[in-house]
Amino acid sequence: MTPPRPTRSTLDRRAFLLTSAAALAAGAASAATTADSRKDTTMKQYHEPARDVPIAEEADVLVAGAGPAGVAAAIAAARAGAKTRLIEANGCLGGTWTAGLLSWIIDSGGKGGVIKEIVGTLKQRGAARQYGGSVGYDVEDMKLLLDELCLGAGVRIQLHTRIVAAAKDDAGRLKLAVTESKSGRQAWAAKAFVDATGDGDLAALAGCGFDYGRPGSGEAQPMSYIVLFTGATPDGMAPFVRGLAEPRGLKSPKGRLKKEMERAGVSPSYAGPTIFCIRDDLYCMMANHQYGVAGTNAADVTKATLEGRAEVHKLVAALRSLGDPWSGVHIVATAEHIGVREGRRIRGLYQVTADDLVKGARHDDAVCRVHMGVDVHSPDPKKTKGIAREKVRAKPYDIPMRALIAKDVGGLLMAGRCISGDFIAHSSYRVTGEAVPMGEAAGIAAALAAKTGRLPHDVPWPEIRKARDASAS
Repeated sequence: MTPPRPTRSTLDRRAFLLTSAAALAAGAASAATTADSRKDTTMKQYHEPARDVPIAEEADVLVAGAGPAGVAAAIAAARAGAKTRLIEANGCLGGTWTAGLLSWIIDSGGKGGVIKEIVGTLKQRGAARQYGGSVGYDVEDMKLLLDELCLGAGVRIQLHTRIVAAAKDDAGRLKLAVTESKSGRQAWAAKAFVDATGDGDLAALAGCGFDYGRPGSGEAQPMSYIVLFTGATPDGMAPFVRGLAEPRGLKSPKGRLKKEMERAGVSPSYAGPTIFCIRDDLYCMMANHQYGVAGTNAADVTKATLEGRAEVHKLVAALRSLGDPWSGVHIVATAEHIGVREGRRIRGLYQVTADDLVKGARHDDAVCRVHMGVDVHSPDPKKTKGIAREKVRAKPYDIPMRALIAKDVGGLLMAGRCISGDFIAHSSYRVTGEAVPMGEAAGIAAALAAKTGRLPHDVPWPEIRKARDASAS
């Protein structure tokens, strides 16, 4: 006999019973939790249940971090024919160039490839100006250009996503990067990886050895919080602005700016406050130092960000109170991400050292030549709030490809400030004019390795250089 078909009232009753049962169960669970909480009001540890994480994609090359080094690596890898995935924690490409509002590229002169393309295109669009050996640029134009270059090369981008874990095979080769985002936890497989996170996050999660801070003390250089402001004419601001003062025969714009702040009743946490003119009446100011904080500690970065933002607002308001030329100045934007000078330095097949700087080292596998001098922002404000005197005089020197290849994990390269180097050398090569050619070389090496089934250290430098030169032409 066929059972009677349930009526609407039967379905409603069944739903009610299920709902009631769920409510009773929830109430019982709540009561049990309440009872347990009376016994122990503090939770010491949470045990996360094991779970299967879906593999979102299998790529040839995965680049972690989309700052100057990361975008260059991704563009170069994709142009070399590799299926490339770029993962970024911020909501835009560019890292310190954009989310950090840096607005200033140091030591890009004489370099070809991606950095020449970026600077040249910005200048063509009227969004960048040359100031001696440095370039000032408009952040919003930089954001758009990096989007265009990556998408034009075929790079697959995922923003608002952070690397949280890594997996290797039994041979010690990196196989997966795991991320967290609004999409939950996802795994990304690749044949080769580039860590361009700045702090070496992917490499550390994969088990690479690393160094941090000054040897012995572990002290790291302070962070700086950048602000963009407008409302003053270049002629009026010239005495206080690098790049505007010098052509007018005015010396020490930093010193003049510091005295002006002190005249307004404030003293900046950085002894060498600096203003750059970006375009028209748009200016970038770096006058803040955050001491004793680690870029690898979220609580530290949060504290530094809040304090930095408060200080730059205070400084701008104080300058405005002086009247002309400051009377109309107002803040356009403060950085989404505070400027972190120093993080993990991942151990590679070669370590760039202070001795390399002193000797002006040359290498057959040079990815770029560095002209930036030693630039250690003192970690100890009791000694100085400016640049520390390290007694190391640098000559132009090379960064070798070997410093970009991880020593402890197979299939992994680094680019940017997390490459293999010591404390002093890092203070020189960490600028973005070096980060881009590092990223370009790492991206090409990763693409060649992935496409031919080799590890990065098995790809000869002449092959990488040939592919880089072909891409540049």
